[in-house]
Amino acid sequence: MPLVEIRAVDKAFQRDSERVEIFNALNLDIEEGSFTALMGPSGSGKSTLLNLVAGLDRPTSGSVRVAGAEVSAMSPNQLAPWRARHIGFVFQQLNLLPVLTAWQNVELPLLLTNLSRKERDERIRLALGVVGLEDRMKHFPRQLSGGQEQRVAIARAIVADPTLVLLDEPTGQLDAKSSQDVLALLRRLNDEFRKTIIMVTHDAHAAASARTVLHLEKGQLIERQGAMA
Repeated sequence: MPLVEIRAVDKAFQRDSERVEIFNALNLDIEEGSFTALMGPSGSGKSTLLNLVAGLDRPTSGSVRVAGAEVSAMSPNQLAPWRARHIGFVFQQLNLLPVLTAWQNVELPLLLTNLSRKERDERIRLALGVVGLEDRMKHFPRQLSGGQEQRVAIARAIVADPTLVLLDEPTGQLDAKSSQDVLALLRRLNDEFRKTIIMVTHDAHAAASARTVLHLEKGQLIERQGAMA
């Protein structure tokens, strides 16, 4: 059974008196352990698709199942604990809290769990170690480079050991060196830690790091193999 199953999904928005259709009978399977890049022109629905998978948005019709759960049918009260367990999300704007250190930002998802303080500390130290920021854990976001901030956001996304990691333009605001570092980290998460990753990107070079590249065009998905395949 695929980790993500999207079946006959329609998604439309109402803009004033106009109905804007994003997806029409969209179908998609994402296998466990895969690394998928999602490309497409601006406004094609790439971020909307991530939000549907994460339960942050609902389809107009159709079914979204993730890790065996019917996400599209869950109530907000059901979604919160489910998302905390299964979804690690790196937003385009990162959403790091400027008044918290790297350590404290990474800790935030764990505050929703029943882990002890010792267990939380072990998870945080491991996550920051994986992204190579052991020496920056006491730094605030303003004291970090853009690439380091991105890695803090990735550490926060993986600290609770989620089933699925979703990233929205993770290299969009980075220089070439920082982009390479982040992409190498994502490949390691997929190869070594077997994390299932879906990454939205407009950058063909970044997409080539994935095993599968999906192009979203006019509400339909066209699959191409990535350089890692």
